[in-house]
Amino acid sequence: MLEFIRTNKLTGSPKNRVIVVFDGFIPSPELRGPIFDIEIRYSNNESADSCIRKLLERSSSPKNIIVVSDDREIIFFTKSCRARAMAIEEFAGERPSKKARGEDTPEPQLNYSQIARINQELKKRWLD
Repeated sequence: MLEFIRTNKLTGSPKNRVIVVFDGFIPSPELRGPIFDIEIRYSNNESADSCIRKLLERSSSPKNIIVVSDDREIIFFTKSCRARAMAIEEFAGERPSKKARGEDTPEPQLNYSQIARINQELKKRWLD
């Protein structure tokens, strides 16, 4: 997932701060710290949803935050904090236009099933 985000430049400007929150504990000490300039957080004894809520509540400018999730509760909470919620499929599908990239070839799009398989594979690799 992190490689997908990096290679597809899904974070927009390199100046944007990106935090990915995983449920559970860090699988191994060497996975501490940022990966591809993406801050990784593990929820430990609480849910990732709870960590996301805390990040939103503590933010001085939530209008500058985009939360990517398909969880309805998180989407509702995000919007109630005046931050922007984005579905995973929408996030994965947002890419610069072909004209902006200087390409004429069609760009592959991920559907929800493909995203779900990628997420399952990541969980398996990170948490097993």
